[in-house]
Formats: sequence, C-alpha cells, structure tokens
Amino acid sequence: MENNLNPMQQEAVLHRDGPLLIFAGAGSGKTRVLTYRIAHLIEEGIDPYHILAITFTNKAAKEMRDRVSRLTTEGSRCWIATFHSTCVRILRRDIDRLGYNTRFTIFDTADSERLLKGVLDELNLDEKHYPVRLVSNTISNQKNELISPNTFARESLGDFQMSNIAEAYDLYQKKLRANNALDFDDIIFRAVELFEQVPEVLQWYQDRFQYIMVDEYQDTNTAQYRLISLLAGSRQNLCVVGDDDQSIYGWRGANIQNILSFERDFPKARIIKLEQNYRSTQNILDAANTIIQNNYNRSEKALWTDKGEGEKIKVYKAPSDGEEASFVSETIKELKEEAKYSDFAVLYRNNAQSRAIEDKLVMSGIPYRLYGGVRFYERMEVKDVLAYLKALANPSDSIAWGRIVNVPRRGIGDKTIQRLVSYAAEQGLTLSAAIGDAENIPGVSKKTATALKAFADLMKGFWEFSQKHSVTKLLEKILEETAYLKSLADGTPEAASRIENVQELNAKAFEFEAAQSDEEGRGLIEFLEDVALVADIDNYEESADTVSLLTLHSAKGLEFKRVFIIGFEEGLFPSYRAVTSGRLDDLEEERRLCYVGITRACEVLYITYALRRFQYGREVHSTASRFMKEIPRDYYQHVSMPGRLRKVQDAAAPISPRRAAVEKRHNPYRKDIPEPKDKPVEFAVGDRVRQMKYGSGTVKSINPAGADYEVTVDFDRAGEKKIMAHLSRLIKEA
Repeated sequence: MENNLNPMQQEAVLHRDGPLLIFAGAGSGKTRVLTYRIAHLIEEGIDPYHILAITFTNKAAKEMRDRVSRLTTEGSRCWIATFHSTCVRILRRDIDRLGYNTRFTIFDTADSERLLKGVLDELNLDEKHYPVRLVSNTISNQKNELISPNTFARESLGDFQMSNIAEAYDLYQKKLRANNALDFDDIIFRAVELFEQVPEVLQWYQDRFQYIMVDEYQDTNTAQYRLISLLAGSRQNLCVVGDDDQSIYGWRGANIQNILSFERDFPKARIIKLEQNYRSTQNILDAANTIIQNNYNRSEKALWTDKGEGEKIKVYKAPSDGEEASFVSETIKELKEEAKYSDFAVLYRNNAQSRAIEDKLVMSGIPYRLYGGVRFYERMEVKDVLAYLKALANPSDSIAWGRIVNVPRRGIGDKTIQRLVSYAAEQGLTLSAAIGDAENIPGVSKKTATALKAFADLMKGFWEFSQKHSVTKLLEKILEETAYLKSLADGTPEAASRIENVQELNAKAFEFEAAQSDEEGRGLIEFLEDVALVADIDNYEESADTVSLLTLHSAKGLEFKRVFIIGFEEGLFPSYRAVTSGRLDDLEEERRLCYVGITRACEVLYITYALRRFQYGREVHSTASRFMKEIPRDYYQHVSMPGRLRKVQDAAAPISPRRAAVEKRHNPYRKDIPEPKDKPVEFAVGDRVRQMKYGSGTVKSINPAGADYEVTVDFDRAGEKKIMAHLSRLIKEA
C-alpha cells in the first residue's frame, strides 16, 4: 500500500492514535491519504464499525466510499457521509429526546422562506425594512454560531431592528417545531443540542466513533466544529484534512480559524503538510503560489509538481464582455480537434456572467452544462410533486399541505386556504387535520368542503398505498390519480420541459431504490432526505462531453484540463464588496478564491478581462484585477482572438487610455462603444434568429446603424419588427 504514496502521505497514513492535522494543498492527493488511512486502520485491527469519515458533498463522500471499498472488503462497514447526512441519521434515531417526531421533514430554502414570510406578516414587520432574505440570513448566521433565539434576543437589546429579527427567529423556530420540520441549518444545530442535552446519546456515539476523519476542515463553521469536538471526546483520535488557502465560504459561516487554531485546541496534535501537486503544471502552480503568498492569515506552504513547467498562462484583454465571450467560444472551437468539450471549464465570480458565454456557445453549436443556476429540485413542477410526498411523510408539514391542496386546481381558492390556516392555528391543529374538518370551518361553502373532503380522501388513499409500495410506484399513482402531468400540458413552450422534469424525478426515485436495494427500511422518508441533502455540484458528470460553466465557488474540488477564468476585473473579482468593505479578511477570501480557480487547471489556464462590461443594465468600464498584477510577468503571455475573428479585432488600432481621454474632452458626446465592423453579427438575411422578448423569426434585412446594426425580423408570433442586433441580444438559432 505504502508504495503508492509519497513520503509525507505515508507519514499521514501510518499515524494511528491522537490528533492529526494534514495541510493538504490543492491536488495533493488528500482523498487518497484519507482512504488509505481508513484501510490501514482496518489492517491494524480497528473494527470499521468504529470509523467515521465526514466530508461536505455527496460526491466527495461517494468517491471516498468507493475508494475504501476497492482497498478493503470491510470498507462498506465504515460510516462515510456528509456532515448533514450524518446528523440526519443521528436525529432520526434520537430527535424525540428534543420533543420532535422522528418522521420530521427537511425544509429547503424556498419552504423556509415561505414559512418565515408568514412569521413576518404575523409580527407586522414590513418586508421593506425586513426583507425575507435578510432575516433568513441573519437567523442562519445565529444557528451556525450555535446562538439560540433567547441568547440572540439578549444580545440584541438596544438594537431595534435586531431585536425584531430575534423575535422573528423565536417564532420561526416554534413554527418549524409545529410543522415537525427542520431547516438546513437546524440539522447540525439540533444534533449539537442533542449531544449537549442528552449525555447518554453523546456517549453512545463517542463509543461508536473511536476514529474520526474530517475532510475540508477549513470549511467548517462553529456548529460543525463543536459537533466534531464533542464526538472526538477524550480519545481525541481525530484526523482533520484541509487547506487554509482554499477556505472560501466565510460568507456562509465557515471559520478559517478552526484549521489555523487546531494546534491550540489539540496541543498534542501532529502536523503534516502535503505540498506535492499531482494535478497541474509548475507554471500554473507558481502563479497560484505567488498570488496566495500575499495573504497574511495562512500557514506557509508552496505547491510543487514533477509534471514539468507546462504552458504559460494565456491572458486575453477584451474590448468588451461580448468579445470576451467570443474569445472563449472561438478558442474552444479552434482546439476541439485536439481536445474533448469536457476538457474545458469556464469559471466566473457570479452567475450573471454566464449569459454572454451561453449565447456564444449556443451560436457556435458548442454543447455545455450550466451548474449553479436554478436547481432541479427548486423547479415548480418538481416541488409540487415532492410536496405530495412530504405531506404523506409528515402530516404536520403545513407548507407541503398548503402547496398541494389546490394543485392541480380543485376549485379551492386562496381565501379558503387562508381560512384553513387560521382555523388550524385557532384550534391547535395541523393543516392536514383542518382540511379533514373543513365542513366545520366558518366561511367554507358546502361545495368547497366537499372538494376538500375529496382531497383528504385522496391523500388517505395515497398514504395507505405508500405503506405497501415503493416510492416509484407511489409517484406513478400520484401522477395518475391527480392528472398532474395533464395539468402541465397547457400548450406553452415550457410545458414539455416541465413534464420532462417530473419524469426525471421518477428516474431519480428509481435510481435511489436501485442503489438501496440491498438495505432494508429505505423508503419514502429516506428518499426525501436524499433529495433534500443533494447539492447541484453532486450532479457533475465527468463522462458528459460538454463544456462546464460554473462559479468559482462551485468549481472547488473539481479539475479540468483547460480552464477559462473570465471577468478578471477589479470590482468584479475581487468583488466590489470585498474591495470597499475595508476588511482584510474579505479581500483575503477573494484571493483564496482566485487560488482555487487557478488550481482547477491541469494543463492550460486562460485568464480574460474586459475593458467594458454590461452590468446591472448599464455599461461599466473596467480595469484588470489586482490579482493579475500579483502574477509575475514570466508566468503568462498575452494572446489575441483566435481563428476567423482575429482579423476583425486586429483591424481596429488600439487607442491608449490617455488618447481616449483627450478625444472625449474634445468630443464629450462620443460613445465608448465599438463601430459595427468591430462587432459583426453572426447571422445573415434569411437566417432564423431568436430574441428574448419576441421569440423566433426570420431575418429580412440588416443595415449598419451607428455602433450597431438595425435588423428587420419577421417574428413568428410578434410579426415584423425593426430592432438593434446587439442591444436587443439577437442571436442565431442553432
């Protein structure tokens, strides 16, 4: 086994008892170390039943389980899971000690915000002053720091707004309990509460988990840190692996001090640094090393590789974001003969930047997959069907019952639903119980009461069916008896996509059951739990031959042969908030994000920035990011537009910033946008094109018009229109 490891990896694997901190640089084989360490412990006679390994994503947990199983036949007996999956399993067993029912459901972000909106309405807190997202984030921060509603209320005395949010936090928690539901932050918050309030439960798990390993330790928040500390107990057989230089989630509660202070918290800890990188060329690593060395709050380390120097980083300065997107698509087209589409990834600081890239890829016929957009499980039709399952699994879930009572339409209006909610609150009933008692609710007509009773009977039938059949069979029955798919077929272009999404949910249920076929008791609740804990990046498919489009945050943990980091501009990356906050921590986290982005590249890295970018409805002039200036000139080279568009770009002589300023003083009305010849349209007369507002149509004529082109289009539904090509974002249909 040790022959497959370098000396530092071997040292980490062979360490057995006592606390161990492994600083694992990007691409240094940390998953290999963790899996080999688990296998070595089993070889040493440790019962796998006593081994716990925790990571952050389902994808990472699955990879770890698979690798351990290949190394040892006993690997399947280890507990290898994410933080949240681990805590859900613990709570399923013992949450009744906290006054919950073990059949609790997990609210996603939309359900939580819907419940919170009701709380704000009940407390008469104006959403203009108390936006739901602001209140939600504040409550989330308190839970991540293990601060209860009572403690938050005490700490908020004298602050009018925070005192009101503390009151909302308290009522929100009470309503979650009434719904027998947890939000995402509650999962770890309640697990810690369980351990602290019920010592015998903690003792049981301390005896069970005698060897604990934690991946991505730099991303832990206070609640996760406390959970691990409690589980480690007096044995302190705790091995944590992480890289402070990749701590990029401070905005959601991650505390970099957890890893930097590990030696203080565990004075007997052994420290090992993994600095040999197996992913990238040395030139890419040198650029990353040089940038991250500008941070003060870090443990000193430097990545190296034996893969060779490799190509220089390729830097493209684009006149605009449109040309930046063209550069990306043209470069991919030019290199397609020597690479697969899946070799390429386009990384950006925020999701809004993907639009221009998407447009160019569509026009170029380049297949791509977008990560971090609207998550599959957040789509209306998917949430509708899942709400049926949630309502069956948890009769107390008023959010689920309220969502489906009139979906598909049953003639039950919003006023009736409000009467149901009010009646349930007055009588101390669940919403499902109030629906069953509809004939006794004042203001509910006989006709509506009959419709409600029919719905209650329908749900009762589903419940009885669920006790004897699989989730896939239950889904089929729900869709058949509610005629939900028929209700989606409304003749709109989106209808087919929505129906496909519901069918994809069926496929997900089938995969879930197939994966769990060798286990008992994996039914409806477990399926909903699996769905609730999935992350968008868990669906990343290495086998799909598509270009990957994703944020820098989403890219962590992934690697690609050729990477584009776009929008390398001051105020965009680093973000405007980080630049103007005045807090060193904010800027250092942006620099760590830059380090993460650079180290995703294996062979070739492209960095692009635009002098003009269309943001928030207006054109913004930009300069190169300060991070660009932190990369030594020897590590990169400037490149031009590839292929057929190079001549167009080269035709326009560059104008220095000083000359442009002089010209503008002499002609203050001069527009800082390119002439039409610098932004050619991608279509011709007779081509089929598409525009966001008007849909699809046929081009009738194209005429220069100042800095743009006036295009006459005969739209299929809107008729003939004269529109500006670039301003209206008119694109050629694939």
